[in-house]
Amino acid sequence: MLKAFSPASHGLHINSTGLLAGLVILFWVVVAIAGPAFAPYAPGDIVDFDFYGPMSAKLWLGSDYLGRDIFSRILLGARYTVGISFAAVTIACFTGVILGMTAAALGGWFDRILSRLMDALLSIPSKLFGLVMVAAIGSSIPVLIGLLAVIYAPGSYRFARALAVNCNTMDYIAVARARGERTPYIILDEIFPNIIGPVLADFGLRFVFIVLLLSGLSFLGLGVQPPNADWGSLVKENIGGLPFAAPAVIAPCLAIASLTISVNLLIDNLPIKIRDRG
Repeated sequence: MLKAFSPASHGLHINSTGLLAGLVILFWVVVAIAGPAFAPYAPGDIVDFDFYGPMSAKLWLGSDYLGRDIFSRILLGARYTVGISFAAVTIACFTGVILGMTAAALGGWFDRILSRLMDALLSIPSKLFGLVMVAAIGSSIPVLIGLLAVIYAPGSYRFARALAVNCNTMDYIAVARARGERTPYIILDEIFPNIIGPVLADFGLRFVFIVLLLSGLSFLGLGVQPPNADWGSLVKENIGGLPFAAPAVIAPCLAIASLTISVNLLIDNLPIKIRDRG
């Protein structure tokens, strides 16, 4: 039988590092949802006659290469970076976990064919695949979400399948099969509750990978297209200010770093709860 582990019953709580990381993530989520409403300027307004202007009371994070307020553009860019990444990782993990658990529960030809297909997709370098597909079919928000989901669904599938195969050998699965339970019940009520902790950790890691890949595509000009801009696009637009240590190029880099590092820290410091099976 699976030994039960409950953070509550063992007195385990998230530590200060995880709490701080969670607050940073919550901050960026709030910014992605409501940030544009509080932006002091419209993202396209030219408010400074000097390019790569310094931080000031008027422009909190300086101006970009056209004299636009970089603070306002970061607030708007959060919606694209966080929104696209969250949508893509949700689709990727939902698809991968469902297929992985189903393949482990059914086995046989379904498992073999699906696993070989996922292995083939997994063998393609993600950045190269993203570059080729975006260059071939164009870049738009739905295309980016679908592409990122396709790139990371195979890895989620392999991870979930490995966990589900281990669960499938447990005695409680044999008991469920012996009493005539159907496959959907075994997947959703027996396997899934016992892999939810590692799956959530994998969800967070894949979110970080997707943020970095999306930022990389945008930096290469194949991500979010003007007049919209995510944080990767802001770095690309203002890369000329790097020799001057311009806030316009440093600020979006710090935004990407703070989000991805916080997600990693939260995963590392979040207790995993496994359902009590007695």
